[in-house]
Amino acid sequence: SQAAKMKLKHNINPVLLQFINFIVLVYSLVTYIPWYILSGSRQAIAKAKQVKARPVNNKPGGAYRSVNSLHCLASVLYPGCDTLDKVFKYAKTKYKDKKLLGTREILKEEDEIQPSGKVFKKVILGKYTWLSYEDVYIKAVNFGNGLAVLGQQPKTNIAIFCETRAEWMIAAQACFMCNYQLVTLYATLGGPAIVHGLNETEVTTIITSKELMQTKLKEIVSQVPLLRHIITVDGKPTTWSEFPKGVIVHTMASVQAMGAKAGTGNKQPSRPVPSDIAVIMYTSGSTGIPKGVMISHCNIIAGITGMAERIPNLGEKDIYIGYLPLAHVLELSAELVCLSHGCRIGYSSPQTLADQSSKIKKGSKGDVTTLKPTLMAAVPEIMDRIYKNVMNKVNEMTSFQRNLFILAYNYKMEQISKGYTTPLCDSLIFRKVRMLLGGKIRVLLCGGAPLSAATQRFMNICFCCPVGQGYGLTESAGAGTITEVWDYTTGRVGAPLVCCEIKLMNWEEGGYYNTDKPYPRGEILIGGQNVTVGYYKNEARTKKDFTVDENGQRWLHTGDIGEFHHDGCLKIIDRKKDLVKLQAGEYVSLGKVEAALKNLPLVDNICAYASSFHSYVIGFVVPNQKELAELARKKGFKGTWEEICNSPEMEKEVLKVLAEAAVAANLEKFEIPVKIRLSPDPWTPETGLVTDAFKLKRKELTAFYQPDIERMYGKNVK
Repeated sequence: SQAAKMKLKHNINPVLLQFINFIVLVYSLVTYIPWYILSGSRQAIAKAKQVKARPVNNKPGGAYRSVNSLHCLASVLYPGCDTLDKVFKYAKTKYKDKKLLGTREILKEEDEIQPSGKVFKKVILGKYTWLSYEDVYIKAVNFGNGLAVLGQQPKTNIAIFCETRAEWMIAAQACFMCNYQLVTLYATLGGPAIVHGLNETEVTTIITSKELMQTKLKEIVSQVPLLRHIITVDGKPTTWSEFPKGVIVHTMASVQAMGAKAGTGNKQPSRPVPSDIAVIMYTSGSTGIPKGVMISHCNIIAGITGMAERIPNLGEKDIYIGYLPLAHVLELSAELVCLSHGCRIGYSSPQTLADQSSKIKKGSKGDVTTLKPTLMAAVPEIMDRIYKNVMNKVNEMTSFQRNLFILAYNYKMEQISKGYTTPLCDSLIFRKVRMLLGGKIRVLLCGGAPLSAATQRFMNICFCCPVGQGYGLTESAGAGTITEVWDYTTGRVGAPLVCCEIKLMNWEEGGYYNTDKPYPRGEILIGGQNVTVGYYKNEARTKKDFTVDENGQRWLHTGDIGEFHHDGCLKIIDRKKDLVKLQAGEYVSLGKVEAALKNLPLVDNICAYASSFHSYVIGFVVPNQKELAELARKKGFKGTWEEICNSPEMEKEVLKVLAEAAVAANLEKFEIPVKIRLSPDPWTPETGLVTDAFKLKRKELTAFYQPDIERMYGKNVK
């Protein structure tokens, strides 16, 4: 079984193991009856076995809908709240004095000099200070009115280029109220991509932070001729003399003061209608220059309606930690879900998230320890990192501790796969690991890229909570599918949300058909109110990716290949762009190869590459420094980190490890990489080789490693 494959290996004496298994069996029998009576797990087991989505008709390729929205797709959270300003006003009235947005105060900043001579900035942070629903509402109203004083007109574009923080959400709510179209750009985008987004949308005002203004905007302002106003959310920048004539720098507080003074006057502010554009979201895109996706008010509301339905008992007791980029549809949707249900949102960053994070001074507390969130969203890259860190710590334990952990891990895996809970293991063994995320997480939502089965199961076991795998695109307002909390199967993304329907379209070239047995397969098409308006100023691409059927229903062609299981849950099995035909005619799924090898301790990241003019696969690998250094020591290889990575001898050793893992993962012989390049430098969004969700940018990686591709394939590479 899949559970057996994911079990950890121990080295316990067989006789002792038999005795331990006997004790566990007795314990299970004794505790089963009280557990069965007292816990709510019976209902959960029953729910897990239920059919979650059905096709609306019996034709091949018929659309699947959630059983909760078979006859009518959901599109509105609260009656009459059909635009985002109405949703916030409803929430403000209902939760008035409740806490909404929290930020930690900086008590102290220090420079820490590393042995290498590098200087790392470290911070000591205090408690969270909170703004209530009412506070945020007033600040947003004033900011919106202040922007009007600066000349911002309804239905015109305004850009936000800023880290995830309370001011981002306040600015967004101001724009939703006044019907300004919010252009979002990732804080990690490169200069040319930022210039492209700002010029294409013809913005005259940009909202940013002091740091981003100094590090990113200063260099490119001269290339954005229409720019007139820069608004910094965190106070006055130290210098502003370098800016071209005609560009005025304001602080957010000064714009809010202007707005408070002006009020709305006699003029009635222009309120949005559901079809108005709320956000033009630039996707960091794994291919080419970023595209601006036009997302209307009704798109976002439909999307968050669907998402909220999958989180049981969502409400005022919940605390969400916001640290992913708000310019990413997953984070924006998650925060809007929380805002509309009375939850608190505490802000953080990847550098201050945990006690061990890079900017937290040793001995002081990271954000999760202070906030103790109950809800958290993560991209697989972050979950994979937690998984590897914990497993490295397990390997460093004494033999007794390690075997105890492994026995508990394997026991809990068996129980979870049957739908049972393990309260004793949770409190005695996994409590410490659980504390890494604050100890109170009840739902972890994962999206942005596929999550491996091993990592998902690890998070279920060690963090004692369900991991909701989600599937959605910027083009579908982030909504598509999310697994239900009582569904503990791995490798699937759940049933369609109540706001949309999903059908599979034949893809002949890849050999995927919606008549396939046992599971229908094909390209995933998403339909519903959450499907967006299209790409900004890119009619040709909009026509290619979006279609409208005879009923007026809008469909997004995702380019992803999926299969529907008997219970109506979707599994992503391939991607059209990731499929390469080798010289001999075999198809290789690059994503499948990467998924099989990415979780090796030796591998921090991997990109598989194949050319149709050759018969084998090659790869670029970012090795784990600690693991590769240890392998080099075992093989007697001495040298610097760069020398180890550039060594043909070490390439061969890593290839052996990859080949073993590939065989264990049942890859075909032609799918196993034959040659690799070890990269001494990690791939981060700043390098431009991965997106903000850490998805591979194949085009950029191919260009970056072109000399290595030529070396591995010989010169005749097409």
